[in-house]
Amino acid sequence: MANDVTRALAGFAAGLVHDRIPVRVRDHCKNLLLDTLACGLAGYEGEETQQVAALAAALGQSRESSVIGGDQLSLAGATILNGYLITAVTMCDIHRSTLTHITPEVVPPALAIAERDNFTGRDLLVALAAGFEITTRIGISLDFPEFRRRGWHGPGVIGPFGAAAATGRLLGFDEDMMAKAFGLAGSQAAGTFAAWGTPTVKFHQCRGALSGLMAALLAQQGFLATREFLTAPDGGLYSTYTNGGRPEAATADLGKRWELEQIALRPWPSASTIQGMITAMFDLVEQHRLAPEKVQKVRISMSKTAVDLHGIFPRYKGKFEALLSTHYAVAAILHDGALTLAQFEPARYEDPELQRFAAERVEMRADPSLSGVQAVVEAQMADGATLEVRCEHPRGSYENPLPRDQVAEKFRTYARPRLSEGRVEEAIAAVSRLEELKSVGRLMEILSPGGKGVLGTAA
Repeated sequence: MANDVTRALAGFAAGLVHDRIPVRVRDHCKNLLLDTLACGLAGYEGEETQQVAALAAALGQSRESSVIGGDQLSLAGATILNGYLITAVTMCDIHRSTLTHITPEVVPPALAIAERDNFTGRDLLVALAAGFEITTRIGISLDFPEFRRRGWHGPGVIGPFGAAAATGRLLGFDEDMMAKAFGLAGSQAAGTFAAWGTPTVKFHQCRGALSGLMAALLAQQGFLATREFLTAPDGGLYSTYTNGGRPEAATADLGKRWELEQIALRPWPSASTIQGMITAMFDLVEQHRLAPEKVQKVRISMSKTAVDLHGIFPRYKGKFEALLSTHYAVAAILHDGALTLAQFEPARYEDPELQRFAAERVEMRADPSLSGVQAVVEAQMADGATLEVRCEHPRGSYENPLPRDQVAEKFRTYARPRLSEGRVEEAIAAVSRLEELKSVGRLMEILSPGGKGVLGTAA
């Protein structure tokens, strides 16, 4: 059994071909890619983006891979900066059962290698499917409650495996070389919740992308590595990071049931755990056309985990806390009828009226009957009426998916400040018809403003 799990996953990633991927799964991968590019372009608004850009520029002086919406850097530099851009403003994907963002780890190394080696869009699509599926499969094979109890944070632990899978698939790895890449990825698996509340949790993601890239490139050189990191009794993923895990879940119906379909999109730039609450707030506002002056109190019920993470910022300080704050999200949605990055500019989140509403008129309650992202929003009105909405599945989830046109609209919202209208539409078309794209380099060219520096500002 010990060898079977790693061998099965490695063989799957190495042998995956386009025609074995169902159409609906391919379409979801395209939605994930388009959403990821939108997040990457929005990431220029991140408060720490300049700091990560300086690190990325220092990792190498070559210029073979493009930064999304910017210039070119080294393979490593572009991978780590793109990984950070995608997660910088807190609106990339989420695999809810493992509380892990998948795209910041998998997409950047795949883009970098595909551009450098002139792969096609079809090649990229297959690599992304391999990377997404490996990451999520390894994620569900952990005993996640135990994994979380020990303090581990998913992106930096399981992300390197998916990054290695996507890179290895592009580089033509066979099963044996892919298994070695997994061993090297596992040797770099790290990141704990001690970083929660700081931007370091985002660094876990871009560092996971770089770790997977390095694992694959080193395996390509024939570097000797364990082929069974997952199930090794002494120091393996399942025995060390959790309590034995559930190895059988990694391979159950592999290639028939696609776990990557459980990767949810986030329509709004706010924490993944409160997307259900945000969905309920928008449902409430849209159904009843609420005016803030008529609302005396908003009561939010969520799981204890959600309240512990996001109910602790009634008096938020700065953009990062505002992005995590349930209180602020409620106030912004009620007053603006929107929740885009515009609501997370200082001029908006420092508005005294919104600050008072968030601190004084939003109440949080942990409800033991609620789990995951489930939420109940209750508005107490000035006329004595009480309005209530419950959300089981947030917009963007597997059960409540975003159609392609809504993903495209998100891309337009965050691409327009950096790209011409023509390039915006060309990028959407290129991703929608990814199999027809002759060169990933062309996609990265479309996404570049041209004549710019690393972060797309005047060089």
